[in-house]
Amino acid sequence: MESLTSFLKPLSALQREELDAIGVGPFVLVLLLSLSAGFLVSALYRRFYSSRETGTQIHRAFPLLSLSITAIFISIQFSLPLSLGLLGALSIVRFRTPIKEPEEIGFLMVVIATSLACATFNFRFVGLILVLALMILILQELAPGLLRGSASGGLLMLSLATEGFEGKRKPLLDLVRSRVPGSRLESLTRDEAQVVLAWNFRKLDPAAAAELEAELASEFEPSHLTLSYERNSGL
Repeated sequence: MESLTSFLKPLSALQREELDAIGVGPFVLVLLLSLSAGFLVSALYRRFYSSRETGTQIHRAFPLLSLSITAIFISIQFSLPLSLGLLGALSIVRFRTPIKEPEEIGFLMVVIATSLACATFNFRFVGLILVLALMILILQELAPGLLRGSASGGLLMLSLATEGFEGKRKPLLDLVRSRVPGSRLESLTRDEAQVVLAWNFRKLDPAAAAELEAELASEFEPSHLTLSYERNSGL
């Protein structure tokens, strides 16, 4: 243990001298720039995405994330022991909080990229990242189908009484297959009271959906019928 301490002490002293030689002022400016970038990304999130987010309000963490990431990487790039310790710590730390929306990952990566650029003093790269991110968001807003595609898929769920279901099974499957091309039966759940069927489909026009609903209601009298579209599709 003493030999390891004696080995790391000169390295720590050397890195500390390099850190002090730069001065406090530049580091304060870098942290302020990183904080400003975090606030800017948070503003972009609110402007382009807050109306569609699920209530996580992840943008509230962007300023603190940018500040902390920049501070961490400024510290470890001047200290070999700190960088080795951080590598060991991150190898055992696991974050289990799920990311509910794919867009949130994109905004988080922008925050991380700008923070790392600030930590390595690549200020032009910070501006380039923010400008390109703004251009991509504007392009997505002007052409919403560019990255989301034009899919209009969804889910059809139907609940029928278990009694007499066997006689209705084939006509029901044939009806859905003919009215909803490309549909696929995903699940069939049965208990003593009812049978629940679920189909996935790729495309279903609003007029065809209304006709299908009326036909299912008149011929099979389901106790429950759900027809849901993907968020980017809709009726």
